[in-house]
Amino acid sequence: MSSRNITLSLPADLVRRAKVIAATRDTSVSALVADYLRSLAEHEDDYEQVWHDERQLMEQGLSMRVGDVTWSREDVHQH
Repeated sequence: MSSRNITLSLPADLVRRAKVIAATRDTSVSALVADYLRSLAEHEDDYEQVWHDERQLMEQGLSMRVGDVTWSREDVHQH
């Protein structure tokens, strides 16, 4: 996969902390950012798939029936 350079403007203290974290993990700040963005993109893809599946379930229904309601709101909230 080819790489592209981007320019980020970040607070100096954040850059300093990111460099320390990268050093303790034996990696680079660039690799940390790439891993984070990859994870974010994968999570977004997962979310879209789950939402798609949920929409299908809502459209099809689950063929579940609880039964007749035999209680009132007052019954449920009685102490």
